[in-house]
Amino acid sequence: MASLLRQIVAGPRARHPEAGLDLCYVTDNSKIIATSGPSSSYPQRYYRNPTESLVKFLDYKHGDKWSIWEFRAEGTGYPDSEVYNRIRHYPWPDHHPPPFALIPNIMASMRDWLKGPDAEKGRVVVVHCKAGKGRSGSIATSYLISEEGWSVEDAMLRFTERRMRSGFGAGISIPSQIRWVGYVDWWAKHGNTYVERKIEIREVHVWGLRSGVKVAIEGFVEEGKVIKTFHTFTRHERTLMDGPVADQTESSLDTPTTSENSTPLQQTKREPMPYESSPTSSSTSINQVEISNDSGAAAALFRPTVPIILPTSDVNVDIERRNKAKYGLTMVTSVAHVWFNAFFESQYSLQRSTAPPEATSSATQPQILDPTNPPSSGVFSIHWDAMDGLRGSSRKGTRAIDRLSVVWSAVAISPSAAATKEGELPKIITQPKPGANISDTGAAERDNSSLLSPLDPPNIKKLGLRSETPKSQDLSRSSSPVSSDNLDHKDHDSEKGVKVHGPDGHDFASQPNDKDTNDETEVAEVVEGKEAASVDDLPVSTQSIPGQIKAISENG
Repeated sequence: MASLLRQIVAGPRARHPEAGLDLCYVTDNSKIIATSGPSSSYPQRYYRNPTESLVKFLDYKHGDKWSIWEFRAEGTGYPDSEVYNRIRHYPWPDHHPPPFALIPNIMASMRDWLKGPDAEKGRVVVVHCKAGKGRSGSIATSYLISEEGWSVEDAMLRFTERRMRSGFGAGISIPSQIRWVGYVDWWAKHGNTYVERKIEIREVHVWGLRSGVKVAIEGFVEEGKVIKTFHTFTRHERTLMDGPVADQTESSLDTPTTSENSTPLQQTKREPMPYESSPTSSSTSINQVEISNDSGAAAALFRPTVPIILPTSDVNVDIERRNKAKYGLTMVTSVAHVWFNAFFESQYSLQRSTAPPEATSSATQPQILDPTNPPSSGVFSIHWDAMDGLRGSSRKGTRAIDRLSVVWSAVAISPSAAATKEGELPKIITQPKPGANISDTGAAERDNSSLLSPLDPPNIKKLGLRSETPKSQDLSRSSSPVSSDNLDHKDHDSEKGVKVHGPDGHDFASQPNDKDTNDETEVAEVVEGKEAASVDDLPVSTQSIPGQIKAISENG
């Protein structure tokens, strides 16, 4: 019975034929193993890899030459002692990319274990999160790219071939995680240098805004273990526009920048990221966006009344749409978000001529700026279809917006102020040298029920009915392009494609056309009583990795 449950839980992921466990060897030389998170407690051990079974297999195949890297912000699932304390913890929340500041230490610690000065021949790295897919895949492919010289496309294709059953979609399917793998590729090609800065969100521009949409800015805290909502825009911070937001955008971009190495944003031209066929952000394309013809859609400018300061360069824009229902309830019909890193987006935001001044009018060449002195401001843009969906899938419910752009700037800190504050940003982070002492961030608390934001609960995203409160009513109405008197009007598409949920968020029935592979949403939740599953829930996407990357880039 337990074996059958484990096969059901593994779902689209390939199981190792010899071990009978939910794991795979990512590389032919057996250096990297990806596995779902093992468990030592009931009832999880009935349908996940039992910790002792995984340890027994690793001992049999690799002796004492294996070590674990785990990434579960929801809790490891077992004590370190059960894996001989050969484990490193770099946790971050499920369905999200990692805080980029973790990447240099993760890559360096894996490198030293496999091929460092004291490394023994035959060592292997075991990576796991919950399902051993999105978070584990991001790190496994990042290692192949940064330490083994693989291309982005080859690394992601290899992980899909080894981790997924044929015809069941990509190993890494969340757009923001794919974007992060592209960041790693750039980082590896430019001296393994990253600059962590505090980021201020100056404005958010939205095209095709529907009624009842909430826009919030989020970021990482507690070394990436927690996602915190730093600001949710209210109606007083919104300005509706009759046409494209060109004038407002240009006025905001005229603000003087704070770095000698910056260029006025209205002059910036974005170079494609390595994984893109077209840019995802540019100040020139912002003014060319047309408003949707959908009834009630509008263009809007959100400008905060108080500064929005994020502690790192990792920025998340969260979108939620609510429609008023009866009896004090609201229907959540849209959930989407997008992560970007201001450091990497800024590195591709400028083109500078390398030719003499007299030749600049005839030909120019893109020049990558000094990674240690990045531009101090920029604009990130994305289309609705390219944003991350619900719980790691592409499902977002009904359309809430057409496109958004985020105007950001790095927070300037004077040398005198930085000298009086130990560890004050900006901070240049380089990859540790071989043999250096590398620390992890420590395990997250076990059984952490508030997976996304313990500092600002409740922050669990899901579609369906919720209780309406005066605060949520004001926030959701803040983005409405119609007056308050007309907000009770039911949108023509308000419930189209929305799943039916029970009071605990479980699904009564799956959407017949939903074939997306969730990052780490498992059939295991049937056992935990959270979500019903059926054959229709199984993903059937056969899109190739390069094709998926191209599709995402073309959508923004």
